Amino acid sequence: MAEVVAADEAGIVTRLSPRTVTETVARLTGMLDAKGATVFAVIDQAEQARQAGLELPETVLVIFGNPAAGTPVMAAHPLAALDLPLKILVWDDAGQAKVSYYAAATMAMRHNLDSGLEHRLAIAPIADALVAP
Repeated sequence: MAEVVAADEAGIVTRLSPRTVTETVARLTGMLDAKGATVFAVIDQAEQARQAGLELPETVLVIFGNPAAGTPVMAAHPLAALDLPLKILVWDDAGQAKVSYYAAATMAMRHNLDSGLEHRLAIAPIADALVAP
């Protein structure tokens, strides 16, 4: 498992990527496609900042999910839709690409989900594979 880096906000997991932001995003979207997940959006926030005349280090938000996994969560707890689809942030921190996401346990606690639903929110296995050498 890749190194977990401390985060400023509780419940967020941040891991170091051995690749650039661009390479990490490409790897992530390829992995999600191969797993049959839907990639709903890839938002290049740095590009959006540039278009507004502002500067931001490389920052890309990937929004993805699988309706078969997420729908039962939202049916049981409609406000979980605030956290779904799932999101992974790939960002540059002084030349080091990082991968950040909300831990499944954090989302489960926020929405009072039981373990049977919490496992449907598991991002860690995807992140582990994403940052593997």
